[in-house]
Amino acid sequence: MKILQKALIGCVAITAMVLLLSSAMLAATGSATLTINATVASRAEIALAPTTINFPDASPTVTPSIAADNPVAVTARVRTGRTTAATLTVAAPADLISGSDTIAINNVSWTASGAPFIAGTMNSTTPQNAATFANGSGLFSGTFNFFLANSWAYNIGSYSGIVTYTLTAP
Repeated sequence: MKILQKALIGCVAITAMVLLLSSAMLAATGSATLTINATVASRAEIALAPTTINFPDASPTVTPSIAADNPVAVTARVRTGRTTAATLTVAAPADLISGSDTIAINNVSWTASGAPFIAGTMNSTTPQNAATFANGSGLFSGTFNFFLANSWAYNIGSYSGIVTYTLTAP
């Protein structure tokens, strides 16, 4: 009888396994895919601080080049292709003006610190390059220090002018 009991228990165990396996084989599964798209376009943002500088009066004999009262911090945020270069230019379409008197804008120059910013001189006819961002996307910070060539030939007055910085990310 013990043999019969063992055989019956073995049959029950085998039947239970067969039922479990056949229910697993009858289980249904499903799957689906998801496509994820992202659009990343060229972007360019430029910030200058401060946005106004002043050149104090000084003797041209003692101070042939007048430094502006403040350096200008420049921050450029650029997003472009890996192999395309963004550029920063400065356009100075007019001279410094005080009533009918002028000081030629090419008397204003700047030095630059922080790569890839570069030094230059204002030009009333052609925008000047102030940086080329050859390595594509990124955040770039630097400083421009401005100087006015001083001269005894300037007429007295309060002169002003506007220049425009343009950051282009193709």
